[in-house]
Amino acid sequence: MSMHRRTLLGSLIALAGAPVWAQTAPQPLRLIVPFTPGTGIDLIARQIGPHLAERLGRPVVVENRAGASGNIGTEAVVRAPADGSTLLVTVNTMVMNRALYPKLAFDPVRDLDPVTLTSWGTLLLVAGKSAGVATAQELLAKARARPGALNYGSPGAGTPHHLAMELLKNRTGSFITHIPYRGTGPALTDLLGGQIDVMFLPIHVALQHVRTGNLKALGISSEKPSPLLPGVPPLRDLKLGELDVEMWYGVLAPKGTPAPVVERLNRELKDILARPDVKAAFETQGMLPTHSTPGEFRALVEKDAARWAQVIQAQGIKPD
Repeated sequence: MSMHRRTLLGSLIALAGAPVWAQTAPQPLRLIVPFTPGTGIDLIARQIGPHLAERLGRPVVVENRAGASGNIGTEAVVRAPADGSTLLVTVNTMVMNRALYPKLAFDPVRDLDPVTLTSWGTLLLVAGKSAGVATAQELLAKARARPGALNYGSPGAGTPHHLAMELLKNRTGSFITHIPYRGTGPALTDLLGGQIDVMFLPIHVALQHVRTGNLKALGISSEKPSPLLPGVPPLRDLKLGELDVEMWYGVLAPKGTPAPVVERLNRELKDILARPDVKAAFETQGMLPTHSTPGEFRALVEKDAARWAQVIQAQGIKPD
């Protein structure tokens, strides 16, 4: 046999012996996070990802596609094939954006199929020492007495922190001046330094500063007091109407994803969210793991979109 024929035969034998999985490996499942790494949403994706990979028998990768208040990553999922290979892991900023950006090339409510809620996030209404208030009632009384004299910070226009305060202002008829920042860190620095008076913060961000006495917790967004801060009353105790400013987090798929695919993902995520290690990871970030049916999640998305649209219109809120 010639050298050429032996080489060709050896190549064919090597190919025949190649592992089958290399040629038929399952397509990776992409979890798109429309915000930067290190956020609560990113933590959710990185907690559920490995468990989904194990249960589905396919690779799962987390992709952070930040920008435009979450719209870039959200649109990437809207435009993805509806075959169960791409999912969105997001927060209720998604429905707020629908009203904030009416000229979007997609509808974040109609163009996505809800899979399940993953968790609820708790916000704290906190005051810096410069505000000179010890309760939410004192804050509102001071705001009514001197409209615009107090100011509050947020990580930017259209964020849950911003709209939570605007909802409070809308329901109480008070006026507190908004100071938008580019991120939570700079806003928190100025709150601690006395440049701004109050703001809403996720409980895990505010907790250490409340415990050291540098911030005063005035109210919490959950229905009941948190075990982390049992003495802080829920905002709904103010008896001012609907003051539900909790953040929901969830998983959604491109519109038209087959129902059996959505149902399978929903079942797997229900079991994953019930794991003690996943619960513990969520709770360290001030999030309560939660599961829902796709229908229950859809009803929440639609209701929340309508509610925040009303607040955004009433308060004349515009994006940065």
